[in-house]
Amino acid sequence: MNIIDMHNPNRVKRNPDSVEILLSSGNFIQDEFVISKVELRLYNEQIDDTLGAYSLITSFVETDKGSVEMIYDEGFRGVDSLSRASSFLISNLGISGLILRSVIVLREKTS
Repeated sequence: MNIIDMHNPNRVKRNPDSVEILLSSGNFIQDEFVISKVELRLYNEQIDDTLGAYSLITSFVETDKGSVEMIYDEGFRGVDSLSRASSFLISNLGISGLILRSVIVLREKTS
């Protein structure tokens, strides 16, 4: 089961402009879910002459029971927004929160 948890799933119906892999070992277990991949994905949606690119950053978590893609952040975040978001998550233990949030969504959608 592949879940896109956002109001307008058409926003991510294309290949992302950039991807940061946060976890790809496949050995992490959260409750009864085996986590095989955690990514942040960048979709540049528009360019403003003054503000720059409008960035949609999503989290993508793949488990043995399905995957979830959901909004992590969006807005005019400037240059290198994906790298900064990734660094923030890694340095502040945000990956576990991201995984837990995704597992909750998977549970809701499969029950």
